[in-house]
Amino acid sequence: MNNYLESIIKRDPAARNKLSIILTYPGVKAVFFHHLAHKIWNYNFFLIARMISQFSRFLTGIEIHPGAKIGKNLFIDHGMGVVIGESSVIGNEVTLYHGVTLGGISPSENSEEQRNNKRHPTLKDNVVVGSSAQVLGPIVVGKFARIGANTVVLKDVPENATMVGNPAKNISNKNDSSFKPYGVVD
Repeated sequence: MNNYLESIIKRDPAARNKLSIILTYPGVKAVFFHHLAHKIWNYNFFLIARMISQFSRFLTGIEIHPGAKIGKNLFIDHGMGVVIGESSVIGNEVTLYHGVTLGGISPSENSEEQRNNKRHPTLKDNVVVGSSAQVLGPIVVGKFARIGANTVVLKDVPENATMVGNPAKNISNKNDSSFKPYGVVD
């Protein structure tokens, strides 16, 4: 837990201390409840796991399906409106801002064919996804990739890429480390 809180302090200039993070950060609560729900999901108690995830959603405004696989130190900043689908896989040290969706492409079409298939994205380690970005489908977002605010990503993203727009375009420059997750330029 201590490493998790330290990872948030490193990524959030508003984080004053560990106690305030525990008491006031909805993303921390959502990740805690997800770990509990995911363990229960893995024992095939699907209804109980879904009830825990829905309780967490009620408390935090963040919906994480209990089937999603989440690595170490996921930081969901602000969090309201974040949705993480059932077959999502999230690596270590990933940051998501509010309104992010890790979803499927056409959940209401051919639902039976999609059941028990990978239909949500995989985010590798150290990915940052800006506010209200939509990462959709069984795609892979490479390590250290950055996805800007309101970007719609429908195809695989290479490592170290910076994606912006709808549809997403890679604008990365290896010498440029000025990524702005909210899309604001100084």
